[in-house]
Amino acid sequence: MGSAPGTKTRWQKFARRARVPLGFVVAAVFLVFAHPTWETLAWSLLLVLPGLWLRGYAAGYVKKNAELTRTGPYAYTRNPLYLGSMGIAFGFAVAAGKWWLGLLLVVMFLSIYVPTILSEEVFLRATFADFDEYARLVPRLLPRFTPARFGASNAGSGRFSAERYQHHREYNALMGSAAIYAALILRMVLFHGRS
Repeated sequence: MGSAPGTKTRWQKFARRARVPLGFVVAAVFLVFAHPTWETLAWSLLLVLPGLWLRGYAAGYVKKNAELTRTGPYAYTRNPLYLGSMGIAFGFAVAAGKWWLGLLLVVMFLSIYVPTILSEEVFLRATFADFDEYARLVPRLLPRFTPARFGASNAGSGRFSAERYQHHREYNALMGSAAIYAALILRMVLFHGRS
């Protein structure tokens, strides 16, 4: 039992580093085994488009490592970027038309993103004195229905900034999603009726 905290910390460090490369591996598996149809592509938009919007909206608010962002989508959930990523990923699982790809994504999110979120919270708690109050009022992932209200002294006055959106290069999520849709459509057109 004594080694559990060290093991947990090592896994959190690994998860932080592995999440992007693992995302590419999962995307490759996804493209190989996907069996999209026009119908699954259309249904996937119900998750992908809101996921892209949420990521873009959140990127325009956050000042990573500089301040504790509590405005915009951060008044509803502490992790709108990850929530948006989940929407995009599960939308593409719908597009693929294979239920087990969705299950693979659940395993990936539980094993990689949950430890990453917990690790980031350790940093935020050590860096920002008011993180505990923020965490008490704002859920970790699933959003509140109404924005959290903070005391007047630390309410935060952040507004969406197109410059922050550009700085965080959030347009890459949009371009990546468009590329995946293009690959799925190409796969569907080229291999229609062969499987």
